[in-house]
Amino acid sequence: MASSTSVVSRRRTQAPKPHSKSKSEIVEDDYSNTLCEKCGSGDNAPELLLCDKCDRGFHLYCLRPILASVPKGPWFCPSCVINNDKLTKFPLVQTKIVDFFRIGRPSKSLYNLSPSKDCQKKRKRSSLAMAKKRRRLLPFNPTEDPTRRLEQMASLATALSAAGADFSNELTYMPGMARRSVNRAALEREGMQVLSKEDTETLYLCKNMMKQGEWPPLMVVFDPKEGFTVEADRSIRDLTIITEYVGDVDYLKNRETDDGDSMMTLLATSDPSKNLVICPDKRSNIARFINGINNHTPDGKKKQNVKCVRFDVNGECRVLLIASRDIRKGERLYYDYNGYENEYPTEHFV
Repeated sequence: MASSTSVVSRRRTQAPKPHSKSKSEIVEDDYSNTLCEKCGSGDNAPELLLCDKCDRGFHLYCLRPILASVPKGPWFCPSCVINNDKLTKFPLVQTKIVDFFRIGRPSKSLYNLSPSKDCQKKRKRSSLAMAKKRRRLLPFNPTEDPTRRLEQMASLATALSAAGADFSNELTYMPGMARRSVNRAALEREGMQVLSKEDTETLYLCKNMMKQGEWPPLMVVFDPKEGFTVEADRSIRDLTIITEYVGDVDYLKNRETDDGDSMMTLLATSDPSKNLVICPDKRSNIARFINGINNHTPDGKKKQNVKCVRFDVNGECRVLLIASRDIRKGERLYYDYNGYENEYPTEHFV
């Protein structure tokens, strides 16, 4: 995951009127003794964030969920924001869910929709033993209960709405950002693994299943320490495609001062000006809510059950999240944010 540039200390929006000292000196004096409300320390001042309402200080890494960088605009501490219990849940109404995810109007109700025969045949051919032998990817296996499937979709709609993002299950190329034509896997500086024909078919099978309302067995839940996170709602087999990491594609150079903590490397070339990242802040899917491990501790590494892999898919770079082992129902999904660059700050992850 591409990291943003070094953290710059946040300054309060209103400072006392200067007397004989400069404004910057007064700001320094006013906040030089600020302590973190969580750990009680005033150390590491560049990562000490001030609430714009109560002026109390918090280290980025002491917050739960932690912040990877200083946010742009006003920021309010947990005590000053609306209690999470008042989080507006997306209505469990089929028509609203169909519209939110732009599902092709099915001939059957989503309550009666079951995996198509083609999907069942594909899953039957892709047995676990065969996948292990040939390392073929597996399509996800939707939940049979249609009501539960709607609840899974509503949980993602709730999280996306809270984040102010629209649903998208594809990479998006917006005006003023990188064009699709520059997403060329051949430019990857160390080469990129080519997704096989069989695995490409499996990927598009998953995409088409979702367009029909056949959803991955995943539930987005809110944790007071980790924020929104993703749980398996049924057992998931090793090598199953969890999702593709999607969002707006842009040049990394355009995002050097971006405060987003979910950017993902898409293309790393020998020419830094051509490096591409995926930015899921405005358009995204469930991938942005799958949390990272603390890869500085043995216990953190043990939690990993998903791997992030970049593939050459028909000449374009794509990022897939794939089960790296069997995942039990109720288990939360985690992957290593530092699979490529080792630049993302994970030492304070839960």
